[in-house]
Amino acid sequence: MNGRPISGASVGARTRNGKGALALVLGVLLLLVTACGGGGDSDSGSGGDKDKGKDSSQADTKVSQAVVTIAPKDGADAVKTSGALKVTAAKGKLTEVKVEDTKGNPVEGKITGGGASWTPAAHLAASTKYKVHAVAKDSEGREAAEESAFTTLTPKNTFVGIFTPEDGSKVGVGMPFSVRFTRGITHPEDIEKAIKIKTEPAVDVEGHWFGNDRLDFRPEEYWKSGTKVTVTLNLDGVEGRPGVYGEQAKTVKFTIGRSQVSTVDVKTKKMTVKRDGKVIKTIPVTTGKAGYETWNGQMVISERLRVTRMNGETVGYGGEYDIKDVPDAMRLSNSGTFIHGNYWGGDAFGNYNASHGCIGLRDQRGGGDRGAPAAWFFDRSIVGDVVIVKNSNDRIIDPDNGLNGWNMSWEKWTA
Repeated sequence: MNGRPISGASVGARTRNGKGALALVLGVLLLLVTACGGGGDSDSGSGGDKDKGKDSSQADTKVSQAVVTIAPKDGADAVKTSGALKVTAAKGKLTEVKVEDTKGNPVEGKITGGGASWTPAAHLAASTKYKVHAVAKDSEGREAAEESAFTTLTPKNTFVGIFTPEDGSKVGVGMPFSVRFTRGITHPEDIEKAIKIKTEPAVDVEGHWFGNDRLDFRPEEYWKSGTKVTVTLNLDGVEGRPGVYGEQAKTVKFTIGRSQVSTVDVKTKKMTVKRDGKVIKTIPVTTGKAGYETWNGQMVISERLRVTRMNGETVGYGGEYDIKDVPDAMRLSNSGTFIHGNYWGGDAFGNYNASHGCIGLRDQRGGGDRGAPAAWFFDRSIVGDVVIVKNSNDRIIDPDNGLNGWNMSWEKWTA
């Protein structure tokens, strides 16, 4: 009973005295709002938060319009090492492209077309997984990013390049960098791009193909003494011919030693040895007799043999000679031309030409006398030294017969 009159009075009071009750309710609500707001200037703080919330909401809904596309697609396998990788952007411009293998080795490339695309600067390695990260911005500066990972093919058929000189060598001023490929090359431009040569001091070095399996590099003139040469063979993944890929990635360094250029005059039967431009010795020689004349031209020492055996059958002369214990022999051509010690020549040296095309210097069998002319010359020569033959009745040696590309003009070499 007591509760009912109170309830009725309350309702009646709210009805009859609405203004007072409404003021009370508003006061309570204001107190609650103030408490929840934590105090302070409610007008400025509330208005600022509303404005910030509205801007943030609008920004979140404005995603970048740029679209990044990466080829090959994520997870692709057996991807070709050339021509398959490309990154493009639509409705925006590429600002960053990062490609690297699982070891962190980067793939160099260039953004082109005003930000429209990116392609690698060189081929990719075979049997290698790569990761791609690319970013583009739209006209409002908003970024869009894309990532992909793929693995290149594992070739069934491969080739390598067999090169000279060896890494760490010190060679003469005539030494080219020569590479022989184990398979004939039908894509020479791709091979050339994969071989980089750097020199200190800098000099222009150009390559020349002999057939489809040999590529030699040299400067226009003989190297300068002291030149340091670094060759990067990035053949891994290069498609040298359809379906045949390189499997070689190697850096080769060699240094050019002192200059030694020796000139053999067939008429006078003497050889003049020059070291750094100065004559250090003149040696009597014997060269090719009539019908077996020694080639003319610039020849480079490509091999040194302290003692060897010379058999005419190995160079197409049948059984005309078979000489054991030939001392101090150095190869000048692939066809069998040597400059070597001769212990059977009698008084031929400086007097008449008696060989089958080689250049003979007096020596002891087996080279035991290191003071003999041939031994003296051998001990002071290195691979890459130049031997020039002049005044012979034969023609100039072919540039690809040995390391003898110096017999080709620079114009033809670079053509």
